[in-house]
Amino acid sequence: MSNPAPHASVSSTASPTASPIRYARREDHRLITGAGRFSADHAAPGMLHAFVIRSPHAHARLLRCDLAAVRAAPGVRLALTAAEIESDGVKELPNLMEVSSPDGEPQRVVLMPVLARDCVHFVGQPVAWVVADSASQACEAADRAEIDYEELPVVTDFDQALTPGAPTLHPDVPGNLSVQYEAGDRALVDAAFAYAAHISRLKIVSQRLIGAPLEPRAVLAVHDSATDRTRLYAPTQGVPSMTKQMCAATGFSPEQFDIVSQDVGGSFGLRASPYSEHVLAVLSARQLNRPVRWLGTRSEIFLSDWHCRALTLDGQIALDRDGNFLAFRFEDTVDLGAYVVFAGTLVGTRNLSVSMGGAYRVPALHMSSRLAYTNTVPVSAYRGAGRPDIAYAIEALIDHAAREHGFDRIALRRRNFITPDAFPYRTANGTLYDHCHFARLLDRALELSDFDGFAARHAAAERQGRLRGIGLGSWLEVSGMGSAPHDSVRGEFDADGQLIVLGATGASGQGHETSFATLVEEALGLRADRVIYRAGDHGVSLVGNGTEGSRTIYGAGSAITVMCEIIRERVLVLRRARAEPDEPPADLSAWVRTLDSDERAQLAVEAQAKSGATFPNGCHVAEIEIDPATGCTELVRYVSVDDAGRVISEQLVHGQMQGGVVQGWGQAFCENTVYDERGQLSSGSFMDYAMPRAGNVPALVSDNLPLPTTLNRTGAKGVGESGCTGSLPALANAMSDALAARGASAIDMPFTAARVWAALHPET
Repeated sequence: MSNPAPHASVSSTASPTASPIRYARREDHRLITGAGRFSADHAAPGMLHAFVIRSPHAHARLLRCDLAAVRAAPGVRLALTAAEIESDGVKELPNLMEVSSPDGEPQRVVLMPVLARDCVHFVGQPVAWVVADSASQACEAADRAEIDYEELPVVTDFDQALTPGAPTLHPDVPGNLSVQYEAGDRALVDAAFAYAAHISRLKIVSQRLIGAPLEPRAVLAVHDSATDRTRLYAPTQGVPSMTKQMCAATGFSPEQFDIVSQDVGGSFGLRASPYSEHVLAVLSARQLNRPVRWLGTRSEIFLSDWHCRALTLDGQIALDRDGNFLAFRFEDTVDLGAYVVFAGTLVGTRNLSVSMGGAYRVPALHMSSRLAYTNTVPVSAYRGAGRPDIAYAIEALIDHAAREHGFDRIALRRRNFITPDAFPYRTANGTLYDHCHFARLLDRALELSDFDGFAARHAAAERQGRLRGIGLGSWLEVSGMGSAPHDSVRGEFDADGQLIVLGATGASGQGHETSFATLVEEALGLRADRVIYRAGDHGVSLVGNGTEGSRTIYGAGSAITVMCEIIRERVLVLRRARAEPDEPPADLSAWVRTLDSDERAQLAVEAQAKSGATFPNGCHVAEIEIDPATGCTELVRYVSVDDAGRVISEQLVHGQMQGGVVQGWGQAFCENTVYDERGQLSSGSFMDYAMPRAGNVPALVSDNLPLPTTLNRTGAKGVGESGCTGSLPALANAMSDALAARGASAIDMPFTAARVWAALHPET
C-alpha cells in the first residue's frame, strides 16, 4: 500500500515502538465521492413519512390532546398519542444503570415516556406522532392538533431545582433530587485534611453542551409481516446494544429486529441509545405494514438529541509541607435534565469516580455526586462521558494549589506521579491501573512544546501588548468496560480469496474498515485490500459492544486477533491434507482461490474475546495568546503526547486525537447551552450555539509513546476520547496561567471574548 499524504493539520514525530507501516483510510474514497450510505440515504417503496408534535412548554400539565382533525387531514395514515402506544405494551426509554445513596436508599429514577402522558417536562418533548403519505402532509396535518396545556413553574438548572420551595417536577421525587451518590472513604479523607499543611479548593463548571453530529438523526422502519421482523435503519454506535434497548422499550424480542447502520456521521455517545422516534417508527411500520421514515431537522436535533456535560465539580486537595498529595475530595452536582436517559446516571457517578485519582499517588479519595431533575433536555454521554470533566477538575486543582502555596506546577506533578515500579497500581477507591509511565510522557510533552522557552515567548508577547499563557494536563482515563459478555466476529473467505469479516460494531468515523484490515494483514499476511469488514447488516447474529468508551479496537479487535489465530491453524491443517508444504502460503489470497467451496468452508471461523477496561493516558500542552483590549484568545500551539497502548494505525490515532482536541476547544472557547427563565432554549441553532471552525486550532504536534497493555489481545488501550480528556485541562490551565499573570482569577468555560475581557478589566 502507498503511504498517505500527511494530514494538513497534524504533525507527528516518529515513535520507536509504533508500527512502521502507515495505512490510508479505506473508507475515505467511498465517503468523499458521495457513495456513503447514511440513514437518510435509505428509502423503501411505498414509504410513508412521520412528523413529531413537540411540547412548546418546558413544564406543563397536558389537559387535552385531540387528534381528530389530524387524522382527517389529507394523506394522514396514522396519528398516535401516549394512550395508543402504551395500550400496545410500549414502555419508557431504557436506562443503563441505577445507583443507591450511602444509606442504601435507591435512586429515584424517572424514565422518559416515548410520548408525553399527563405532563411535559422540557421544550421539544414528543407529545404526538403523525404519519402521512408525504413529509409536507404530515407537517401540515400536525398543525390541526388541538392540544391544551396548563403551564407550570419551571426550573432550568441544578441550583434552582434544589432550592427550598422549588416546584416539584415529578411527584415521586420530592425536592427534585434523584440520588446522592458517594465513592471512596469519607473518614479517611477527612482525617487527611485535618492533618494537611496546605489545602486548596477550586470549583469548575463543565457547562451543558449540545452534541452536533454532522449527520442529523434519521430513522426508517420497514416491516416484513411474513417473518414478523422489522428492519430499522438508524445511526447507532452498536447493533447489539441498540437491539437490546429497542426490545426493552417495545417489548419485542431480538428476533423481531434487524438494525442497519452502515455509515454514521458522528456519534459521540449521542447515538448509543434509542429515542422516541426509533420506537414510534417501528410501531407505525408494523401497524400499517408500510415503511415509515422520520428525518430530523437540525432545529429538532437541538431540542431532542440528548444534551451533554452539565456538571459542576467542587474539588479540594490536601498536601503536606513538601507537596505530597494526601487526599482529593470532590463535591459534584449533576443536571440530569427532565428524565434519566441511557447514560445520565453513569456519567455523573461511576465515570466521575473511577479515575478521580488521575495519574497521581493519592492515599485518600472521596467524592459525592448529587443528581437532580430540571426542565431541560435529558443529559447522557458525550465524548469521554465524565472522564474529561474529572481530568479537568484534577489538573486545574493541581495548578491552583501550586500557585496558591508556592510550588512549581511541573515539580509538583513529578513528585506525586504513580511511579513505573508501582504498577499494577490500585487507587484509594479501588481502581486497578495497569502499566503507565507518566513522567516519560510529561518529559516528551515539555520537550515538544519548548516549555522552557515559554518565558521568552511570554515576554515577546508582552512587548506587543498581548498576554500569553501556557498550560498542561497529565491525565488518565478509563476506557469502556462494555455491557456485552464478549465481542465476537465471523470470518469467511469468498471464491476470489477475500476475507469477509462480519462484526457487531459499526463505525462513526473511527476507521474500522482500515484498522481491522490492518490487524488481519499483520496477523495473517493477507493484504489489507483483500479484507472486507461488514457490521450489523449481514444476517449473522453476533454478540458485541458498540463503539462507546473507546473500546472498539481492543474489543472487537481482540476477537479478530483470535479469529486470525484460528484461521492460521486451519490453513496449516488444510495444507497438510492437500500434501502441501507445512507453512503458511506466501500469498494467502491466491492460495484460497485454489480451494473448492467445501475447503473454503473449513476456514470459516467465529471467534470471540472478552476485554475489560483499559487506561489511556497522556500529557497535553496548550499555549494561548490573548488580546487584552478585546478578550479574543488565539490558540497558538498545541502538543499531545499519548499512551494509547499498541498503535495499529498512526494515521487513525492522529485523526482521533485531532477530532477530540477540536471538540475540547469547542467546549473551552465557544460552546454553551442557554435556557431562559421559561425553559426556552435560547441557543437553539448555529446562529446562537457557536461551534469550532477550521483555523481555530493550529497544527497539532502529536506523538505516541505507547506501553502496550496486557489486558486484551491487541495491546491497545483506546484513543477516541483522549483528545477531549487531555484538551480540557490543558486549555483551562493555559487560560488560568495567562489571567494569573495579570492578577485575575480563573474563569469558567467557555472562555468567550466577553468573559476574558471582563476578567481582565474587573473595574469596569
